[in-house]
Amino acid sequence: MLPSEITDQISKELDKAIVDKNSERKKRTYLGGSSLGESCSRKIQYRYLGTESDKGRDFTANTLRIFQFGHEIEDSVAQWLKNANFDLRTEDKKGEQFGFSIADGEIKGHIDGVICGGPVSMGYPCLWENKSANDKKFREFMMKGVARTNQVYAAQIALYQAYMNLTEHPCLFTVLNKNTSQIYYELVPFNKALAQEMSDKAVNILDATKAKETLPRVAYSRDFFDCKWCEFQDRCWS
Repeated sequence: MLPSEITDQISKELDKAIVDKNSERKKRTYLGGSSLGESCSRKIQYRYLGTESDKGRDFTANTLRIFQFGHEIEDSVAQWLKNANFDLRTEDKKGEQFGFSIADGEIKGHIDGVICGGPVSMGYPCLWENKSANDKKFREFMMKGVARTNQVYAAQIALYQAYMNLTEHPCLFTVLNKNTSQIYYELVPFNKALAQEMSDKAVNILDATKAKETLPRVAYSRDFFDCKWCEFQDRCWS
């Protein structure tokens, strides 16, 4: 067994490399369809402007590993669907992820995939979106469904269906339980009202930003749950 000081050094070097690598990534210069369902428009506006996170509130190495794990889970579920003879398309002819860009590139989104056919009698083509969750959240998805469990995911699905012209058939939404590897399946019909609400929200954020207006907070106290976990909490409430 290695001495604790050695393992601590290994951990620090590994974490530093992960954080440094992430810092090299270019920040988004557009509104992402995956985040428009966030409750606070000011938070989304800060992200759109490329605002620096509060000191000490950047993603930790552990969080970044969780994100990476989520991408790898998505690849695994995609392969399992293909192995089960679902005609799942995850890339275009150029080998790039399917997506959309509107409002002169100010609003963009990248989808997990489109299912064009398969062994099950369901509507094709349909959007496919995949997530992963711990056991507690997974059970919530099973009991309540995506619309009542995660408003960000629900908004993302509705927007992607709208902008990718995949509104005729329900989206296949899958969630893999990171504790048990069980998979939850849900067919999510197109929610036109939600898609319109999110589209209007995006336009409002763009208009306010161009007018140099700061959008209102979601809450009246920094103790509000969503504010506690916001990377811009200090900046927003100072």
